[in-house]
Amino acid sequence: MLYSLRMLLLALHFLVVGVVGLVIGLCRPFNPDNSRIFAHLYSRPATRLLRIKVKAEVGPLWDQPPGCVIIANHQSNFDLFVLGQVVPRRTVAIGKKSLGWVPLFGQLFWLGGNVLIDRKNSYQARKALQKTTRVLQDDTSIWVFPEGTRNPGEHLLAFKKGAFHMAIEAGVPIVPVCVSRYAKRMGLNSWRQRTVVVRSLPPITTAGMTQRDIPALIEQCRVQMQQCIDRMEHELA
Repeated sequence: MLYSLRMLLLALHFLVVGVVGLVIGLCRPFNPDNSRIFAHLYSRPATRLLRIKVKAEVGPLWDQPPGCVIIANHQSNFDLFVLGQVVPRRTVAIGKKSLGWVPLFGQLFWLGGNVLIDRKNSYQARKALQKTTRVLQDDTSIWVFPEGTRNPGEHLLAFKKGAFHMAIEAGVPIVPVCVSRYAKRMGLNSWRQRTVVVRSLPPITTAGMTQRDIPALIEQCRVQMQQCIDRMEHELA
């Protein structure tokens, strides 16, 4: 019963935010701060409905000036609600092209200035990545899930290279953001409150790096994030 009620309220909330966000987006289309506004609108009411307490420890992320690559672990579709509260100003995201067809949400994603990539078309994907380099050089940050897919498991999947190519090409730092493992503990049919920790790590500079440094950079980021997630799980336990 509680699960059905929650899903109904979330659907209504999604619809209302879509309409309100569409008005904002049409008044200021492609403004790089739109995504942060939309994320906050989606996040705060939804986390109350889901009884999720987000413990944000993201000083390094908020202190970092716009113009960086933000990488985070990706657990479920609920990441929009969990991470929406910590999106910094002038931040856009990279998403698959099919997101643009999702009613209301897809239009908000587009109007937010986010980058849509057709992963099946290598030429279009390369063009989109070139666009992201220009975005980064325009004092706008880009949020990426380097695993490339949802992963509720205990161990991070192998990271794809795109985010690291962008950071090195634009000469900007990488800011890792780690989320404690919540996907398997959601309890959508329970009223018990659950705490989710979101913690950002210090920026990792890419100054002086070349494409040859990408494998080592990926390993450094992945190891640091895995260790951080494991520490958060130990603290929550």
